[in-house]
Amino acid sequence: MTGTTSAVGTPADGAAGTGPAVRRRTIHRLGDLVWLWPALATLAVTGFGADRAELWRDELATWSAATRSAPELLRLAVTIDGVSAPYYLFMHGWIALVGDAVGALRAPSVLAMTGASALTAVLGARLFGGRAGLLAGLLFAALPSTSRYAQEARPYAIATLLGVAATLLLVRALERPSWRRWLAYALAVTALGLTNLLALSLLAGHAGGLLIGGRPGLRRHAPGWAVAALAAIVALAPLFVLGLRQRGTQLSWVALATPRALPDLPGGLLGAPAVGGAVLALAALGWALQGRRAHLLALSALVPAALLFVAGLALRIFVPRYLIFTVPLICLLAAAALATVRLRAALAVVLTVGLLGTPAQAGLRRTHEWPRSAPREYRSAAEIIGAQQRPGDGIVYGSRRDWAFLDIAVAYHLRGDRPRDVLLARSATERGSLWATECTQPAQCLAGVDRVWVLTVGQPGDPLQPMPPRKAAALREEFAVRQVWRVRGLTVALLGRR
Repeated sequence: MTGTTSAVGTPADGAAGTGPAVRRRTIHRLGDLVWLWPALATLAVTGFGADRAELWRDELATWSAATRSAPELLRLAVTIDGVSAPYYLFMHGWIALVGDAVGALRAPSVLAMTGASALTAVLGARLFGGRAGLLAGLLFAALPSTSRYAQEARPYAIATLLGVAATLLLVRALERPSWRRWLAYALAVTALGLTNLLALSLLAGHAGGLLIGGRPGLRRHAPGWAVAALAAIVALAPLFVLGLRQRGTQLSWVALATPRALPDLPGGLLGAPAVGGAVLALAALGWALQGRRAHLLALSALVPAALLFVAGLALRIFVPRYLIFTVPLICLLAAAALATVRLRAALAVVLTVGLLGTPAQAGLRRTHEWPRSAPREYRSAAEIIGAQQRPGDGIVYGSRRDWAFLDIAVAYHLRGDRPRDVLLARSATERGSLWATECTQPAQCLAGVDRVWVLTVGQPGDPLQPMPPRKAAALREEFAVRQVWRVRGLTVALLGRR
């Protein structure tokens, strides 16, 4: 009876239950949460200063699209940027819930990169052990590119999350195949394509890892993979056709790829040349050390890059950020090498990589424009106009057909309290476009306006010089420049009637 009472627990036993042994078990259980520490690190790093850099032109396009109604969004998708329509629709709902402040617009990307870091750690632990998973997630958190795309209201961070999720689901399906697991993989790949159509090249990497680099026993699962991949491709076929139709407009700014672009790829992909070189060297070492166990990851990272570059020789699609979804896989390969040394030494390497990226981290929190030395201070220009405008003022934009989106920037920062767009003929929303059209008779459209604000890109000596000749001539004939303000990357001028 005494023994039974003792087994149930006495006060002394209860005290022992809170002692060192239990604390050690608790610490051990927390250590099993290998994803937690990278997720917290990524959230802290990417969340720091997330709203410091003002929205740049790509994010202004996101805001312009996402604040339209669903029918207006559909009209935009048919005309341009159709491949981004699913992301714009998501952001439309997000803005309705949390608003459109800079931090709110970027919050989904911050959360997506945090999730990507956590899944990177989980995948690393499954493939190479807990230490490798932890190091991979922490390395991912330290990269400038992780912060760069976490702090941008564009779909790249979500694509990164879905890319590593699809790879993790593939590994799970190969370990224990079932129709539910293949369905989950197919859904992840489909979602990946909805955020970044070019990220479907990950399927080619997965195929290479399964058929070429995988263990012979895994190849019997190729039919299951093929069905899942085909289902995703069929589901995305309409978006693919739409993207092909719009490619000429959407990617007109991209240059054709050349071999000279390859040395810049590591820095462009990972956020800084020194960081890119160090991490890729570690990744190559990890691949060599792990051999066949690392083939799936290596080919899943390498094949999309090779495909995009080869296609980019003939088509204007080779942009390093389009490959951001491969970064977690590169980090996993690098961590496979780091896991072979003592943990303190490996953490020191991760910290060193982070320090190498410090200048890039600081730069991206100042501006998202490239080069970092040439920002456009849309907010400052809008504040000048907002502070000194008068009722009845008009505004004219120096550029209307480029990617500067001056009118969208003024609309974002001043909302309804902005000068009338006196040359506006048809708005971008009405056209189902990102660009408005202007009246063909600027002199007539300027009639009845006594003061006109002019906003142009750059800092020309004559604020009217960058304009099309006909528009500039109409302004010169009736107006004189009263005052000029120059902010970084932009010029604001106030004109009054002669």
